[in-house]
Amino acid sequence: MIKRVLILGAGTMGQQIGLQCAMHGYDVVYYDISQQILDASAKRVEKLSSWYASIGRLTQEQREETLGRISYTTDPAEAAREADLVSESVPEDPELKGRVFAQFNTLCPDRTIFTTNTSYLVPSMFAEATGRPEKLAALHFHDLRASNVVDVMPHPGTSPEVTQIVHDFAESIGQIVIMLNRENNGYVFNTMLSSLTFSAMTLASKNVASIEDIDRAWMGITHMPMGPFGIMDQIGLKTVWTITEYWAKKMNDPSSQANADFVKKYVDNGWLGAKTRQGFYSYPSPAYSRDGFLAGKNKKGAKD
Repeated sequence: MIKRVLILGAGTMGQQIGLQCAMHGYDVVYYDISQQILDASAKRVEKLSSWYASIGRLTQEQREETLGRISYTTDPAEAAREADLVSESVPEDPELKGRVFAQFNTLCPDRTIFTTNTSYLVPSMFAEATGRPEKLAALHFHDLRASNVVDVMPHPGTSPEVTQIVHDFAESIGQIVIMLNRENNGYVFNTMLSSLTFSAMTLASKNVASIEDIDRAWMGITHMPMGPFGIMDQIGLKTVWTITEYWAKKMNDPSSQANADFVKKYVDNGWLGAKTRQGFYSYPSPAYSRDGFLAGKNKKGAKD
């Protein structure tokens, strides 16, 4: 029975996942490598919970109870103590994920189930490194502020019992579970989304059209509130670059490498997307959200 959830990596997704678990009655502990990271994360979790209260997803009493179920630590042994389920959200590097899981394999109880929130890798890439491959599955969340769809993806070595426990846990925290029958890079939604973002990056890296006009094409025809470059800003350009670079090297694909190099210019400048207030667009009022964007009235560039 799952009672205590350990969040490995207190970044944006880790913050959202942990809060979601605490909102549904689970004890949650966040682990990260520095107190500075945890202090910043605690502030963001409190801010997110306050926003949830303001829109009616939590009452003030529920908010206080939720925050009371959350703790933070830089001590791996303390983090692992009594953990029933681990949710990992460290950077998209299979070797790093394997090392982190291997460390916690020696610290967590034997019963602890490991889950990974990886976006584009698959569990079998680091399953053996975890030390408990039969207890590893992907439990992949999307932006919990706006959606409640989650992917559950076992690898060939995951035990059926663990897959069912992960499925039931996801449902218990209010998620719509998308079950994958086999490993697939990008799951279901991200597979479709990656085709869109790859095409957009290719168009831009080849200078076929501007970032703004590529987004206008998508927004104007689909009537969506943002285009592929706006979406990538929300994902985070460091993540977009890391994933694109990884697969470019792995597949030895020149087109993917050109796209990775295109995004790298933004990353090198520290323009990591909405969270740094600068990416392909400037925030908090990106050009695509302004009146007249679709009509092309702002032609000065996406970052304006």
